[in-house]
Amino acid sequence: MPHPLMDWRRLILEKLGLRAPADRAGRGRFGERRAASYLRKQGYRILARNWRAGNDEIDLVCQDGQVLVFVEVRSRDESALVGGFHSVTEEKKTRLRRVCKAYLKSLGRLPVHTRFDIVELRLGHDGDFALYHHPNVSLFN
Repeated sequence: MPHPLMDWRRLILEKLGLRAPADRAGRGRFGERRAASYLRKQGYRILARNWRAGNDEIDLVCQDGQVLVFVEVRSRDESALVGGFHSVTEEKKTRLRRVCKAYLKSLGRLPVHTRFDIVELRLGHDGDFALYHHPNVSLFN
């Protein structure tokens, strides 16, 4: 049985946003916040979060200079058999293509350049995480 103080420590760190929550939805929100923070520090402008078209959703839409960037965030436990990058299946890519096209259609003027990135967070059991940015992933071909 874990020590009661460890439960309090975990809860406090979760509330402060310094540790990923145990539930899947909470881990996803944690990952998206960390990814947005990382991308801002890299000079990206966040244009939209969790943009939806029907049942499809893109986690982040960003501006990187003259490039409109669609970003899928994948938060996975470090012990997962399949990492975040490889967890984007063909079915998920189809859904992402659909939502990206819908976003582009909603714009008054199309951007000259677009790309698709994946930001992967590998969550450790100690509350720590590693972030990996995979720019320009093949999605649109």
